[in-house]
Amino acid sequence: MNIDKNLSSPSPLDSTGLSAVAITSSILMSDLNEIANEIHQIADRHQADPLALLHLLRTLEQLHREIQQGYFQSALPNSRQSLYTLLRDIEENGGWPYIQRWKLQALFANLPESEQ
Repeated sequence: MNIDKNLSSPSPLDSTGLSAVAITSSILMSDLNEIANEIHQIADRHQADPLALLHLLRTLEQLHREIQQGYFQSALPNSRQSLYTLLRDIEENGGWPYIQRWKLQALFANLPESEQ
């Protein structure tokens, strides 16, 4: 779905008075909340298994990469106004999504002194 239609102009309202962009955003947030809850449940079930949690993190990182390099890049705005709207949203709502990789030193900090 491409929401690149000039976002600075008002969107047509539906029978409830909500714009198509607001409805789409609401549906998306609902879907994402469901997915996040499922991921939390998976993490809870495997909280004592570092290999399972590592696999979960790797899967999330791979999904992040696929969405960023595929869908997101192809959906980038092609007009100045739309690009400005996107950049303003990035600035106002927390910046660029990033999945940080730990350094080995951070992992070693969790080891008891005798094992280092």
